[in-house]
Amino acid sequence: MQQAQSPLTDFNNAEEQDAQRLVSPCVALPEWVNGVVAGRPYDSFNELLDRAADLAGGWDRQDLELALSAHPRIGERAQGNGKEATLSRGEQSAVDPQNTVLSLALAQGNAEYEAKFGRVFLIRAKGRSGEEILAELQRRLKNSPQQEEAEALEQLRQITLLRLEGAFA
Repeated sequence: MQQAQSPLTDFNNAEEQDAQRLVSPCVALPEWVNGVVAGRPYDSFNELLDRAADLAGGWDRQDLELALSAHPRIGERAQGNGKEATLSRGEQSAVDPQNTVLSLALAQGNAEYEAKFGRVFLIRAKGRSGEEILAELQRRLKNSPQQEEAEALEQLRQITLLRLEGAFA
């Protein structure tokens, strides 16, 4: 009986397009995806994670805007059946759509955020309650555009690396 290989071994040995398909749901940034794939083979998952983090460390406003094109508003369910939509739905599972007060407050906060910053509010929702997400949204509305860009980029990095960990779990 042949033993199953590890996800990392499968990734290292995969055809380039298959390897790209595995990591592309982590973030809608083709340069990052290609950079992660080009770094193969990896000796360990930590080496892969370090490479992914290094590549994410160079992201700027343009990368943020491109990546946000694939993110739903917080509190709204991602549409579609793609892997990224499935990940978003799972990450936002703590936001109860039956909680009308929370849903309305998030919708109002999203509208204020978009009016002030010109993009959707991005937060690593995994591990946070709906109320914690709302509190962060309200706090970040007080940021300057420069402060908020830095925070949004950090949130994008966290989301991407969490998704990468999930892809290899």
